[in-house]
Amino acid sequence: MSSILTIKDMRSASVTLVPDIFINEYMPEANGEFVKIYLYLLYVMHGRTAAISLSSIADAFSCTEKDVLRALKYWQKAGILKLEFDSERKLSGLSLLPLESASAAPASMETAVTVSGQESPAQQEEPGSPQPPKYLSPGAIRQLQKENPDIGQLLFLAEQYLKKTLSATDMQRILYFYDELHFPLDLVEYLIEYCVSQNHRSLSYIEKVGLAWHQENVHTVDAAKQRTNTWSRDYYAILKAFGIRGRDPIATEVEFMNRWMKEYGFSLDIIKEACSRTISQTAKPSFKYAEGILSNWRQNNVKSPSDIDGLDQQHQKRVKASEKGAETKSKAANKFNNFHQREYDYEKLEKQLLNQ
Repeated sequence: MSSILTIKDMRSASVTLVPDIFINEYMPEANGEFVKIYLYLLYVMHGRTAAISLSSIADAFSCTEKDVLRALKYWQKAGILKLEFDSERKLSGLSLLPLESASAAPASMETAVTVSGQESPAQQEEPGSPQPPKYLSPGAIRQLQKENPDIGQLLFLAEQYLKKTLSATDMQRILYFYDELHFPLDLVEYLIEYCVSQNHRSLSYIEKVGLAWHQENVHTVDAAKQRTNTWSRDYYAILKAFGIRGRDPIATEVEFMNRWMKEYGFSLDIIKEACSRTISQTAKPSFKYAEGILSNWRQNNVKSPSDIDGLDQQHQKRVKASEKGAETKSKAANKFNNFHQREYDYEKLEKQLLNQ
């Protein structure tokens, strides 16, 4: 058994106060560099420095301005920070929000810091990039649990499925489906149960599946079960076409198959044909090789097996034309050798030359 440590406070009077709730609920799940940035902002609030900018913060921690902005955006998403921008969409300031109820902090309770010199995150993001999920703050989660006892039951069941104690961030990610995407609680439970049944306990994986359901307007348990049953049959049909039996698809294979069926919109017949051609060419199952075939078919607007036959016929014509062209070039190259070559008596020629 380890001995008890005695801690003495011998610091000077000049200290930076860190809220206990930050240490207990926010800090454990955050990147260490992000924690440093937030602590530095608390330090700045005590007037230790006259002015700050993204560049000065970056210099203080030997990182880039983008790293600093990434940390600020993380704390804004966590609900304890609010970024402000001027008319030119440059980052001009930020507000430290109360940690207890970040989602409803009144303006009078905000503590502001002026920051200069960076474009807004909206300008930096690429067009069409997905917006980050809007997670509930820890305070909002506690309030939600008070209002609806079933929330606590859902989180308890989630811990049993995932075989771990949920962190504050875990709760945020699970309740995102209920609060933001308006999934019924029984659907959120089924989502977790289904992913665990597929040997996936990662919340990142669960989040991807849930977002896919939302995009497909799956908002009831019955609809989810119908979808998962259909897609499971399709997965195993594709594995069988590859000659793979006796195991479940792995995550990367699922990503390929989802792309073929959802993004490319191919039927099982077309996908199976690509699998068959893959085996013929490589003598082994290769999802990457099949991806090349299906990607090409997609570019050529293939919709049915007859479209594939049409592409094959065009390919054969090109091959024949190429072979005919090569044969023509070969004949032209050999034309010089097609004349009747004379036969010479080299011994007679040699005697004639010697007698001259």
